[in-house]
Order: sequence, then C-alpha cells, then structure tokens
Amino acid sequence: MNTRRQFLRTGSLSAGAATLGLLGCSKKSAPSRGSGIFIGEGEHRYEVIHDWALLPSQYTWQTTHNVAVDKAGNLYVIHEGKEELADHPSIFVFDPEGKFIRAFGQQFQGGGHGIEVRQEGNEEYLYVTAYQMRKTFAKLTLTGETVWQKFAPMDSGLYAPGEDTKPEKVWGRDRFMPTNFAFLPDGGFYLADGYGAWVIHRYDKDGNWLMKFGTPGPGKEAGQLNTPHGLWIDDRPGREPSVVVADRANARLQWFTLDGQHVKTQDGHILPANLDRLGDLLLVPDLSARITLLDKDDNLIFLGEDPEWRKSVTADKNKMRTQPDQWVSGKFIHPHDACFDPEGNIYVAEWVATGRVTKLRKAG
Repeated sequence: MNTRRQFLRTGSLSAGAATLGLLGCSKKSAPSRGSGIFIGEGEHRYEVIHDWALLPSQYTWQTTHNVAVDKAGNLYVIHEGKEELADHPSIFVFDPEGKFIRAFGQQFQGGGHGIEVRQEGNEEYLYVTAYQMRKTFAKLTLTGETVWQKFAPMDSGLYAPGEDTKPEKVWGRDRFMPTNFAFLPDGGFYLADGYGAWVIHRYDKDGNWLMKFGTPGPGKEAGQLNTPHGLWIDDRPGREPSVVVADRANARLQWFTLDGQHVKTQDGHILPANLDRLGDLLLVPDLSARITLLDKDDNLIFLGEDPEWRKSVTADKNKMRTQPDQWVSGKFIHPHDACFDPEGNIYVAEWVATGRVTKLRKAG
C-alpha cells in the first residue's frame, strides 16, 4: 500500500551514543535483532527497536526532526543541526537494514526540519524544509543535488521585507518558518508555515505560490491555527480528499477542503506533530511521548501511552530530552515525526538533543 513518504508520491531511534557513532545505548547495534519489547495490541502491535541505525563516527546527531522512506526502502533522516557546524550535513540516508549510505544537505544545517520523498514519473525526489535562520524549502534529487530552492512567498502579503532575500533568525507571525509538506495528485503541494505565520500555503507542481488558508490563532475556533506543524492529504478509501492539519499547540487535528474550507476538528491529541497514511490508517506522532493511529472511522489508537511516564518526560521544561541515561526502553520522549514503510513498520524521529530514530517493527 502506498504511503506519503514513499509510493504515494506517484499521485495522489536507549539513545545518546552519537559520539560512539551509534544511534542507541548499545555498542552492538544489530538492526535485524529484536528487542523483545512490544507496544500496542492485536493488529496494531509493534516491536520497539531503538538502536536501529548506524552513524559513522565523523558525524553526530544534533536533534533529529523528520524521516522519509524511498521506493527502495532507504530511510532519509533530517536533523536540525548546529549552525556553527556549517560544513556538517543535515540529512543522513540508511539502507533497509539500518546501515549508513550517504549524507548531504549542509545548506540546511542549523534549521533542518521537514523531509519527504515523492515519485514524479520515473524519478524520486526529496522535498525539504528548514526554519530558524534558513527559512527555505527545496526540491532535491535523492543524492542531494538541488533542483530548485525557494524562500518566503511574498505574494501572500504576510511577510516582513527581506524574508525572501535576507533570512534572519527572527521569529514572529510576519516571519517564514516552513515545517512540512503534503502532496496532490497533480504534482502540486501544500506547505505548512508551522512556526511563522501559522498558515497553510498551496503551490503548483512547479513551486509557484497559489493561495493560503487558515487563520492564525491564538484562538481555538474552527479554522484557527496555532503552530500548524504537519499536514497530509487524507484520501483514505471512501473519503473525499481533504487536507488534515496537525494543529499542534491547539492539541487537535483539523480537516479542510482542498481549497481551504474547514470541514471538521478532532480533539483528544496532546501535541500532534505530523501525519502519514497507510491504507485506512493515519499515523500521528505526538510530541508528548506517544504515537497515535486513527483507524478508518478516526478512532484513536494510542501506542506507548503512559500518563505517569509522560509526567516525568515533561517535568522541568522537557529536561528529559537531554538526559538519555534516564530513558526507558520501549518508551518515547518526544516523537516529532513518524512514517510507515511498505510493510507497515513505523520509523519514529524524536526531538531529543542526542537524536534518536526508533523502528517499530510490525508484529500484529
């Protein structure tokens, strides 16, 4: 079945061992070895493998952000990166067994955020967003060559002068801080300005700006957005295609028509960060220590749900993200993004200082 970060483009990691060159606490990372730790139930049961990917010692993890899978099953991981390490790549690529393949993306270092794989004709491409002082989004080949790169859509009338020519590390509703993409069958796409103007932009297949929708908060009325961090085209079977937005700071999902009219809202989330789809399932990484699935009727299925653990994670202003010695195997800290692979396994990237990518191997 097609997924957002893989075939759907045709149409429609305990951690803290970066200095060891490993992603995980063990020096013997064996991607094919199971952990024996499971979460979920029934058909939604998964084995949790935190030590899945190997990273060469010349590179370090610097807060992992997003993940995507290509047609060959390779995993692309983007991290924010430290702006003072300008020559360090922000994107790492791993094969289906978790072995490192290549790295690139120095131009996004210090602001790397969103990443997607989309198939266009016979070719696959990466779509990347970067925030902080980068304030850009780009289309790349799978080996990192730039097809095009763009900055703030000044035609929208939202942004301060210079946002498209001299980006600075300045935040605000008149600033451009893009976070994630969603793709249409015709090649067009939506872009969430999740940290800047809090709106959704629509572009054509050539990256030309067409329109925007969503009303910046801080209100919670229908259509109002507060940190619209992720989005996805909800074209599950039997549904009229719509845009579903992870309205993170409002603790909810909101659905919109393709031209931006509000359709419905779903509460019950905490800090929903992004979305992906596989068959009838929607996948929602929640920054507050859990993964959520929505079934075909939009019932919420929680993976790794533990309110007491969440309290310890969120105490002291998220200090836990910098203390891997306190992490517990089988528990999440801050899931920032997640994606399916074709077999139904899930990769989770967490917003933690050492970086972490976990594989949830489907067991149900």
